[in-house]
Amino acid sequence: MNKKVILACAECSSRNYSTNKNVSTQPSRLEVRKYCKTCGKHTLHRETK
Repeated sequence: MNKKVILACAECSSRNYSTNKNVSTQPSRLEVRKYCKTCGKHTLHRETK
């Protein structure tokens, strides 16, 4: 079952990206390095609640 999740920047907390995640195969929070327009560099983005 896929669930829509929102990714927020770990440094500035801006919510930049949204994606789908399979909850049955990945029960933990998603962490991806992506580009943040606010910071102007690649940072760690974490799944928000």
